[in-house]
Amino acid sequence: MPTSLPFLSLPLRKRFPVSSFVAGLLFACALSATAQNSARQVRSLDAQWKFLAEDAKKAEAPDFNDSGWKTVDAPHDWSIAGPVDKANTTGQGGGYFPNGVGWYRKDIALTEADAHKHVYVVFDGVMANSDVWINGAHLGKRPNGTVSFFYELTGHLQFGAGAHNILAVRCDNAQQPASRWYEGAGIYRHVRLVVTGDLHIEPWSTVVTTPKISPASATVHVETTIVNDSDKPATKVQVSFALAGPAGKIPGDWGAPRDIPAKGMVTIGRDIPVANPAIWDLDHPAMYTATASVRTGAAAADTDEVPFGIREFHFDAATGFWLNGKNFKLKGAAMHIEAGGVGIAVPAGVYEHRLLALKALGVNAIRTAHNPPSPDFLDLCDKLGLLVMDEMFDQWTVGKNPFDYHLFFQQWALRDTRDTVRRDRNHPSIILWSAGNEIHDTPQAALANKILTSLVQVFHENDPSRPVTQGLFRPNASHDYDNGLADLLDVVGQNYREQEILAAHAQKPTRKILGTENTHDRNQWIALRDNPPYSGQFLWTGIDYLGEAGEAGGWPLIGNGSGLLDRTGYPRARAFERESWWGTTPNVHIARRVAPTERTSVDPGYETAPARFKQSLFLDWTPEKPGDHVETVEGYTNCEEAELFLNGKSLGRQKLHPDATPLSWKVPYAPGSLKVVGYVGGKGVATDELLTAGKATKLHLTAEHAKTTADDSGVIYIYAEVADDAGTMVPDATNLIHFAVTGPGAIVAVDSGSNADHDSFQKPDRHAYEGRAVAILRATGPGAITVTASSPGLATATTTVQAAAPAPPAFVRSF
Repeated sequence: MPTSLPFLSLPLRKRFPVSSFVAGLLFACALSATAQNSARQVRSLDAQWKFLAEDAKKAEAPDFNDSGWKTVDAPHDWSIAGPVDKANTTGQGGGYFPNGVGWYRKDIALTEADAHKHVYVVFDGVMANSDVWINGAHLGKRPNGTVSFFYELTGHLQFGAGAHNILAVRCDNAQQPASRWYEGAGIYRHVRLVVTGDLHIEPWSTVVTTPKISPASATVHVETTIVNDSDKPATKVQVSFALAGPAGKIPGDWGAPRDIPAKGMVTIGRDIPVANPAIWDLDHPAMYTATASVRTGAAAADTDEVPFGIREFHFDAATGFWLNGKNFKLKGAAMHIEAGGVGIAVPAGVYEHRLLALKALGVNAIRTAHNPPSPDFLDLCDKLGLLVMDEMFDQWTVGKNPFDYHLFFQQWALRDTRDTVRRDRNHPSIILWSAGNEIHDTPQAALANKILTSLVQVFHENDPSRPVTQGLFRPNASHDYDNGLADLLDVVGQNYREQEILAAHAQKPTRKILGTENTHDRNQWIALRDNPPYSGQFLWTGIDYLGEAGEAGGWPLIGNGSGLLDRTGYPRARAFERESWWGTTPNVHIARRVAPTERTSVDPGYETAPARFKQSLFLDWTPEKPGDHVETVEGYTNCEEAELFLNGKSLGRQKLHPDATPLSWKVPYAPGSLKVVGYVGGKGVATDELLTAGKATKLHLTAEHAKTTADDSGVIYIYAEVADDAGTMVPDATNLIHFAVTGPGAIVAVDSGSNADHDSFQKPDRHAYEGRAVAILRATGPGAITVTASSPGLATATTTVQAAAPAPPAFVRSF
């Protein structure tokens, strides 16, 4: 094990990439329109890549013949197409999906007007180990698949009519296993071209902080770095900072002229007062935009726009988390970057669907497990009012798989951390940086402390406004609380073992503490609820995910079922139990319990969990054996009381339990209606009902929304249920459902939430699981889109969605 860390000497003063905002099918047009109004131009490169899912010699060469390759659009995940196979070397960790080398090539046209500009290509994420060439010239390599990056193309390009510029990308995940979960493969996030002049704003350098906030006024500090890439000095350079927010615009004043030497740079900042600021909060996530503009003399040189929010937060050792003067618990959930049937090439609308489903249960914070998320994801968290713990690594120098990131950590970790912080630091949703998850270096105290010290330094140098945490793993075994490691963190985070972190706080009351990963168990919630210093917890997990199937027993399973929601966003009984603890609006739900819930591991990797968990709770009133018997019915509510009715007859009213245990009734089974009513102040305020299903006779089809737009945000979930004559879903139905579309739309993916289904997500057919399947629909243009679901022996169902053309995006992120 190496004890020296060559990466500690990596120069930090470099220029690195940022990311793109959600656009969609009209993204390129919108970008071009935006580009004409400023010196900086941004052009989408998402469309029309040539792709080959295998290695090809000299495919980077401009004259390579790619005519036989498939044409695809980015974002693109080629691994999700399958097929899954037990022999695939990704194994249970990767969900048995295929791996290997993939090539992408794209011809970029540039006009003569671009000839005297600086041209950059920006990738929001390529999975993984990417190499990039332009016209045969190698631009660089990036091992980490979740970190954004860019390369300058200037000096390698051809311009004018008939000129060709071949951009080639090779991504390589052939060496496996390389991950503990599904990571996908390909150019799975947005790509764009950025064109600037010699005098321009350094990528990622525009940063906004809000050092003073009150209801009456706020001080917004905006800072940016201007670069002069010319061989001559730039004279009379001026910078203006303008703001725009819910109440209108605050125009910027041009600062005093100054000169920038050839190949030099200068950082300029300014405080801007804002009267009666709109505060970014969970319920009212108000957003502003800061615009940094540069001119030399009267000529416009460059413009950079940065969305931000005005808000104040902090962690307190005695009372936990505070946002804008309010003290509350972080009720968090962990999410991987993939999203079921779409793999890792996730449309913004899919992320929004998932985040809204979690927020409806009372979740107010997301942990990006265990890598940086896409810029689109963070934009949505800003928009929806969700707090974020932005996490960097699942391993440092000690690997968890033979070919994971530990092979690259020493060379790349500080650069990847710096890039991510500078890319993401203006998002108001982010409240924590995480340096790692369950890091196995920690038993070697000298090594781990040295690494963590360097990481914390990079976080703080690039963002002094946010604290750093880490998901400590078995800290009492590796003595993190005694050897100083834990106290290098601004907020001490620990996975599981909630009594240990409470003891660590008692040992040293100045520690700010957080549960960075926790099970769904009631005792862990009680530990958080009843201890003011305990800032919050992040459940493992918010939503089921592909891969890490070994936790559930391995093949033939391809995914992990640890979520509050399954992959389609459908809630489990434990989701409703969590809603009863975390939800703020009156809620009540019931479920059938057929067995005790099996205990989950609280020490992953060191404690053996059951080979396969058996389902113990069912959200139906259709038992497998419907004869005379007694059912145990559980009730979850935040109401004062709840009353259960069987076919209209009361089975008793119960008061809410102070210890958060569910309500429970013993019910002699009879088919029909099982209904619960929740009461506050003696008034019924919430209900839930389970009905007995009969024979499956038809399909029932429902669109998540009746209207959408033809862009990346406008995807819609179409829910198909196998139902009886009365419309009640048949919970044990497994019928094969075929989805068809007419009109300007296409099926992006199908899914059912089943972890044992090996059929392709990209075909229009899916077996129902627990009576349900979904199709994810994307509009390809304006107009009426009709979706039809059919299955042999069942009545067909249709639904119609109206799609509109999208408006140009209000904000386009360049780097």
